[in-house]
Amino acid sequence: MPGLSTVTDGRVLFGGDYNPEQWPEETWQEDVRLMKAARVNSVTLGVFSWSKLEPRPGEREFGWLDRLMDLMHDNGVGVVLATPTASPPPWMGHLHPDTLPVDQDGRTEWWGGRQHFSHSSATYRRYAAAVTEDLAARYAGHPALTMWHINNEYCTYDWGDEAAARFRGWLRDRYGDLDALNDAWGTAFWSQGYGDWAEIHTPRHAHYLKNPTQVLDFRRFTSDMLLECYRAERDIVRRATPHLPVTTNFMPLWFGQDAWRWAEEEDVVSVDLYPDPRDPLGAQRGALVQDLTRSQARGPWMLMEQAAGPVNWRGVNHPKPRGMNRLWSLQAVARGADAVCYFQWRQSRQGAEKFHSGMVSHAGEQGRTYQEIKQLGAELALLGTQVTGRHITAEVAVLHDWHSWWAGAQDGRPSTEVDLPDVLTAWHRALWESHLTADFAHPEHDLSGYRLVVVPQLYLLTDTAIDNLLAYVRGGGTLVSGFLTGVADGDDRVRPGGMDARLRELFGIRTLHEWWPLDAGERVECDGFRGTLWSEEVEAADPDHTIGYKGGELDGLPAVLRKGRAWYVSTLPEPESLRDLLARIAADAGARPALDGLPDHVEAVRRGDLLFLLHHGREPVTVEVPGVHRDLLTGVDVTDEITLGRYGVAVLTS
Repeated sequence: MPGLSTVTDGRVLFGGDYNPEQWPEETWQEDVRLMKAARVNSVTLGVFSWSKLEPRPGEREFGWLDRLMDLMHDNGVGVVLATPTASPPPWMGHLHPDTLPVDQDGRTEWWGGRQHFSHSSATYRRYAAAVTEDLAARYAGHPALTMWHINNEYCTYDWGDEAAARFRGWLRDRYGDLDALNDAWGTAFWSQGYGDWAEIHTPRHAHYLKNPTQVLDFRRFTSDMLLECYRAERDIVRRATPHLPVTTNFMPLWFGQDAWRWAEEEDVVSVDLYPDPRDPLGAQRGALVQDLTRSQARGPWMLMEQAAGPVNWRGVNHPKPRGMNRLWSLQAVARGADAVCYFQWRQSRQGAEKFHSGMVSHAGEQGRTYQEIKQLGAELALLGTQVTGRHITAEVAVLHDWHSWWAGAQDGRPSTEVDLPDVLTAWHRALWESHLTADFAHPEHDLSGYRLVVVPQLYLLTDTAIDNLLAYVRGGGTLVSGFLTGVADGDDRVRPGGMDARLRELFGIRTLHEWWPLDAGERVECDGFRGTLWSEEVEAADPDHTIGYKGGELDGLPAVLRKGRAWYVSTLPEPESLRDLLARIAADAGARPALDGLPDHVEAVRRGDLLFLLHHGREPVTVEVPGVHRDLLTGVDVTDEITLGRYGVAVLTS
């Protein structure tokens, strides 16, 4: 299958969503001039253009898009052509109300925004296939076309009747008969036994807590239905252009999509990334998503969207300070991106996102935003042949699974203070601050290539996943697990003992007596550190090492246990303590940071034989880099040390 390298051809792709249908055609020539000056070599067209392409049912208006495709080709800009199916025209919902999604309270989501489609609607799917077929037929041979972009940020839910019918079909395929479903769902509880498939609906509004396994299956079903929509359009364009890659853009760490499964269906894995410029951990949150996306892609990936300045959907939307856009863009390249793109090229003057920044802001050509875009484009052009296609070798893996996340987020859980993204972020932060580059992996993936595997939290683990973890440790790997791991099986059935017996033996735990969740802001004292969020009443069996709780109900009981190469951490240590713990364990396992002795706020990442140094602070710092190197961004030779200014970046080769 074609991949991202089919398109990059030794270049870092640079550009963004281009929505010229919002502007008079005389603006297009101005856009092209500015694109060429900024070294833009790729744009995405047509993402939200369905009403322009099909103003009435069955009609086609391709003339404007023909002219744009020709204009891009004539000026050396490749086109990632989108199917416009994320935002159906108003006539569709008006003529076909069955295409509109219904929420769990039975309310219809109307047109007037975007993503107002039911993934289960046969009518929607028919119209989506038809417009995709016509786009593929018309532009398959166009020389500007480099890649297909299906839909946009798949994220819709539907609890309506057509979705319920498809849910029943999905359940039949999964369970075969009602006896198996009743067993998996535990319907003996609260008199929920089903005797006819017709009795089953989507998990709509209920008087009290819903059946958690029904909700879990509905989340699985929703991801699968959206994936069906993606595959249907992907297969259409593949038939027309088997030589071109196909993608769709993930939202960062989005709850509703099993991105491991989705990534297997994409030729190029792409993501949209919008850290808050005011967030002190914005760079780390960006690094987490970048590491996850690289791991899903198993190599180079595409940053499909980011903001050149402020967004418009936070309570307060801060712009990026001077230099931050460049810094975060090059951070993405350091962590494996071969494409750096934005929403959008030119900031809109009308509509819901007119306060969302563009590469060309309302300030125009002379504005700081565009001037920084020009600088970045020139630097990416310098790096292209040196960086594209290069892989990152990580010695550490962080395990994550959407099914476990979905199950652990049930309403009746022990603590609503425990939110998996926060836990995942805390553990990744500890590695990031230790300068340990990490991959992400599914718990059933081959882990044998990693010196250290970190499990922040996997509430649900299949038998296959547990066997995989045991085999990894038996093979000489070092495993560190956080709390609330291995509690439930694949049907969200709590395992005897509150944790799988194989894992208890692995970690040296005789009995897990009770979970002791902590209130917001509460701390639990441990020997040498303080824990947050959670604690557990654990009775040790035969561990080689423990760190105990101090004081309170858990006084003297183990907070941390180690048996051989397997560690269990029953609380969430405060950030500095978790960092120090993981750094020590990683060092013992033989995992080394990208560079030793780094100053505060400096991130180091090795991509192939290139060393990226990224300074996330405002004051100059000096970094020791033993030996002689050349900075590819400046062309200057560096011996033993380099000074980085405010938000400075260096890309060193020996």
